[in-house]
Amino acid sequence: MSELNSSFSIKKWNENDRPREKLIAKGKNTLTDAELIAILIGSGNRDESAVALSKRILASVDHKINALGKLSVKQLMNFKGIGEAKAITIVAGLELGRRRGDEDIPVAPKITSSKDAFRLFQPIIGDLEHEEFWVLFLNNANKVIQKKQISVGGKTGTLVDARIVFKSALEYGATGIIIGHNHPSGSLRPSESDKNLTSKLKQAGMSLDIHVLDHLIITEKSYFSFADESIL
Repeated sequence: MSELNSSFSIKKWNENDRPREKLIAKGKNTLTDAELIAILIGSGNRDESAVALSKRILASVDHKINALGKLSVKQLMNFKGIGEAKAITIVAGLELGRRRGDEDIPVAPKITSSKDAFRLFQPIIGDLEHEEFWVLFLNNANKVIQKKQISVGGKTGTLVDARIVFKSALEYGATGIIIGHNHPSGSLRPSESDKNLTSKLKQAGMSLDIHVLDHLIITEKSYFSFADESIL
């Protein structure tokens, strides 16, 4: 590869111009269509960068992604700098996008009461013979973004690292969390360690503006809600 050609590889660009780095730093939604395609092809040709080449490809289909998805491998290979491997990558990437659009988008459950949270926790941990600690991560509309197991313990307890809880909350962009763990004994009485943990997580969340909305103790058929009992 000549020095001129290599200068148009993404790796050689100014850091602020690299779409891969931009995606990591600012999020996928900040990238233009051309920048997303540039990530797929990786490099341009002797005369233009990957982004410039991507812009030219898009211009050929009037900047319509659906039209681009209809181009064949051979048609894409007519563009200078697009070999068979790059053309296949573009076709595969757009086909994945098309299939994603065909899927039904699941409706995120909305938490309006402790009973809603119980219905999500109970099938997961309600009948276990050991303790597990789980978290529901919610957006500002109280819809569940994600649910995640944080720790697994024995019959009488489980340790929880607050850093793991809030690291996950930040990754998911959650504004609120509901924590839950089970009592294999069937007792709904919160222990002192349960109360201390709840207080610790609540204080940690306040500094990050992530609200601990409730803590549920789950058994096979019932639950205890810290929020309902006004001890949160």
